[in-house]
Amino acid sequence: MYNTDTTVVRYRSELDRILQYWSTVAFDSAKGRFYGKVNNDNGVDPDAMLGSVLYARILWSFSAGYHLTKDENYLPYAKIAFDYIADQFWDNEFGGVYWTIDAQEQPADDKKQIYALAFAMYGCTEYYRITNNKKALDRSIELFNLIEKYSFDAEKGGYLEAFSRNWGDAGDLRLSAKDENEKKTMNTHLHVLEAYTNLYRIWPAKKVAVQIQNLLNVFFDHIIDAKTSHLLLFFDENWVSKTDLISYGHDIEASWLLLEAAEVLGDESLIAKAKEYSIKMAVAAAEGLEKDGSLNYEFEPKSNHLIAEKHWWVQAEAVVGFMNAWQLSGNSEFLTYVNNSWSFIDQYILDKQNGEWFWGVNDDYSLMLGEDKAGLWKCPYHNSRACMEMILRFTKCYNVVN
Repeated sequence: MYNTDTTVVRYRSELDRILQYWSTVAFDSAKGRFYGKVNNDNGVDPDAMLGSVLYARILWSFSAGYHLTKDENYLPYAKIAFDYIADQFWDNEFGGVYWTIDAQEQPADDKKQIYALAFAMYGCTEYYRITNNKKALDRSIELFNLIEKYSFDAEKGGYLEAFSRNWGDAGDLRLSAKDENEKKTMNTHLHVLEAYTNLYRIWPAKKVAVQIQNLLNVFFDHIIDAKTSHLLLFFDENWVSKTDLISYGHDIEASWLLLEAAEVLGDESLIAKAKEYSIKMAVAAAEGLEKDGSLNYEFEPKSNHLIAEKHWWVQAEAVVGFMNAWQLSGNSEFLTYVNNSWSFIDQYILDKQNGEWFWGVNDDYSLMLGEDKAGLWKCPYHNSRACMEMILRFTKCYNVVN
């Protein structure tokens, strides 16, 4: 079993190390903003594009870090990230946030990706929780209203993926080149749920509760495969699944985020259902585990092709998700997964020399080359959140199985 004090110290130390990196190496003190790109060797690119998701995740991480620890060193960086989203990424004409801006702070990709709006809400709501800043609350509510007005599919349920700057047809709906160009995706629904959950904590309006309930039922009815308990990833507007690709990281991340949403609502029937699915999804995700404790990236069943890369965010979510499954079930096998996952992170993913976490390693443990330490997708959100969740689960929020 765990020595609780030692475990909390370990995760608190890692949390401090992560946020220290983002307040120093990843921060451009001359311009008073965070860099858009830092490579594996800590080389910075001052001319890189700046992403709204990157800034929203930085905002959430420093805000949540302060919320948990009350370390006042985190507050200035939370404020910088919030001001940057509210002033530079915000579309004052049509509402919402741009996907990217350039180094001169002009819109680069001005489409309205619902995923980005959700993360902006997630960051702003967390900032409000530590500051009571009315502008943060107003921005959060405005984002909710925009998503509901333009993205919510009142007929078929769920949320449409993306729009042009003025909320017209976006054409290319994808978050990245690897994604399917489909109207509905698991990923966006998961992070809209995550954002709405945090919004409900600070603004418990009935219409937010209704949409959280709707989102949970979308997962139960459409997104979680009834046969395998893996997540289905891409859909047309009628919820016809378009790929059999399995994302182990999203499986394990969703396994605890769905339960968190139900618990914040306080709906006992949804909580019971989410607990049942949480364990099933954790079992499904464990199919991607290796003996060394790592969780593989993706699997393509039709071609029997395993993408055996070990991405940083997948490993971070494994720690939390399997911890959640252990707490729900008392099954010691899940606890073994937690310990093995952190051991793998500690040995292969932490950059103990230069700070932060590497993007990942290949199946032969070689570093994945050409990837960022900080960038449009490489943010302090998954790893800092994993540390915070583990601290919380050991200190005040959950009963640890003895």
